[in-house]
Amino acid sequence: MSQASADIDTTDTKPLRRVRIRWYLVALLVIGGIVNYLDRNNLSIANTTIAKEFGLNALQMGLLLSAFSWPYAIANLPAGYLVDKYGPKRMFAWAAGLWSIISMLSALANSFGFLYAARVALGISESPFFTSGLKVADRWFNKTERALPVSIVNTGSQIANAIAPPLLTFLLLTMSWRGMFVVIGALGVIVALVWLRVYRDPTLKEQFLIKGAEFEEQSKPKEKQAGWGELLKQKNTWFMVLGAFGIFYTVWVYLTWLPSYLQTARGFSLSQSGWLAALPFLCGIIGVLTGGVISSRAIRRGIPTVTARKLPIVGGALLAAAAVLPVAYVDNSALAIVLLSVGYFAAQVPIGVLWTLAADIAEPTQVASLGAIQNFGGFLGAALAPIVTGFILTQTGGNYTLVFLIGGVLLVVGALSYGFFVKDRRATVTA
Repeated sequence: MSQASADIDTTDTKPLRRVRIRWYLVALLVIGGIVNYLDRNNLSIANTTIAKEFGLNALQMGLLLSAFSWPYAIANLPAGYLVDKYGPKRMFAWAAGLWSIISMLSALANSFGFLYAARVALGISESPFFTSGLKVADRWFNKTERALPVSIVNTGSQIANAIAPPLLTFLLLTMSWRGMFVVIGALGVIVALVWLRVYRDPTLKEQFLIKGAEFEEQSKPKEKQAGWGELLKQKNTWFMVLGAFGIFYTVWVYLTWLPSYLQTARGFSLSQSGWLAALPFLCGIIGVLTGGVISSRAIRRGIPTVTARKLPIVGGALLAAAAVLPVAYVDNSALAIVLLSVGYFAAQVPIGVLWTLAADIAEPTQVASLGAIQNFGGFLGAALAPIVTGFILTQTGGNYTLVFLIGGVLLVVGALSYGFFVKDRRATVTA
């Protein structure tokens, strides 16, 4: 037994009751995720409105829609390091406050350049959110529990995606796109203030009660702590980057172009597309939770942890590809929406588990860093998706066939990358 755990009095049962706070923290992170993604989605909802006001073509709109993702991807790298160093309380509070202010300032945009710069700043400011959530889960849950809270935190983004089309369309129609930006930004300020008031790290006693043997292992002195740059020398890191790229690419085709697709390719009105676009995202909420449940149950049945994470990642990506690819050749709008809904459900099954996988593979002091590097790869795909889609639509006169074909193929690439090349290499070293 380590000295740290030997000094802990486990006869006091009060900490057992106090650790319930961890689920309140998860709930607050879900709310933060909802506001975070409403800020990301407001531009895609106002896509056609802003394009008309500013006189933008499809390629220009694609560049604007990707303006968030490029800086977000890059900023994830230092954000992960900063969350590991300064902790989730400070980093999440600063991030939420900053992205909210930027969202409200975006309402003042009077040109393409102003709005583009605001989206770049929004991407940078939002980068610490999911790495903060991963760090919270790592501190407050043991490895057999962690997949579920991480997946629940990720449902925040899917709830936002589901309510964004009808909610933001309503705000857009009643108070213009500028008013929509201000309202969502104000919600983020409230979240930041509540987080500062509520969050705390677990005490040593709580950590021991939560993690048991895992806490014992983490308390042992390390012979050598690898530097952050060491992650880039590991094969797992690069295949996680590639896998996340393939999965996130298609997810962000949905997030940035689905409302426009329903209007231009399927002939639905702005108000109709607002409700119909919510259907795939509602399915996404179930998808994220499904991934966490599958992974947790697999671990309880004795399947190795990394393998248990890969099951929903690979299975979800392959199912998503099988649903997305036929959309390119479907004429019936109802069938297309069903396939899009199944595809988005399946594409979300891996999302929460991707973050949990990073926590399982990385050392405790590098959890947020590895999660951030993986997310960097994912958001390279997210950044390319709207630009490539805009270019294809410009070149083909608005034909989405190639859009869905590319998305389906990249989902398969993501599945293969995680399935065959991401391994528990620590077991190999100790064998």
